[in-house]
Amino acid sequence: MTERQASVERNTLETRIKVQVNVDGSGVCKLNTGVPFLEHMLDQVARHGLIDLEIEASGDLHIDAHHTVEDIGITLGQAIKQAVGDKRGIMRYGHAYVPLDEALSRVVIDFSGRPGLEHRVKYPRAGIGSFETDLLHEFFQGFVNHAGVTLHIDNLSGDNSHHIAESVFKAFGRAVRMALSYDPRMQGVMPSTKGAL
Repeated sequence: MTERQASVERNTLETRIKVQVNVDGSGVCKLNTGVPFLEHMLDQVARHGLIDLEIEASGDLHIDAHHTVEDIGITLGQAIKQAVGDKRGIMRYGHAYVPLDEALSRVVIDFSGRPGLEHRVKYPRAGIGSFETDLLHEFFQGFVNHAGVTLHIDNLSGDNSHHIAESVFKAFGRAVRMALSYDPRMQGVMPSTKGAL
């Protein structure tokens, strides 16, 4: 089977984003976004999802990181959707529980073609360094809307905001990896009774 790859550019008056993905990769990650904490989280997705990921982003960071973080989520969602193609033969569903010290998070994803986000994560602090934790919801909302997936994110325990966020992103990477894996019993078959996703 050929590797599932895509390259997407998104340019607005607020941001310029270029994302390249290979969902059948080995976890190689090259990031230049101007948002170090988000890069740390995306590195977890690449490593634990075995996705090769390259992102170049420039945005209006002199205002804040909101537009850049959201638009990276949007563009990554577009790239993953394009790379996956018609979804024949994939597992479709993925889930993962990931602990990080006292934190435990669960992520469940369905490459359903329908955007839906349930994000039940409360951070003890409003910021991790200079990064605003509420932007993580914006990242996932942008991703969901443009990848066309149903995504449930639940933080089950945790006291440290960094640990909580990292457990979420590691679980997200693992869940995506499971969902996009090929099912040897479903070769060439659409994983839906509707015949389309």
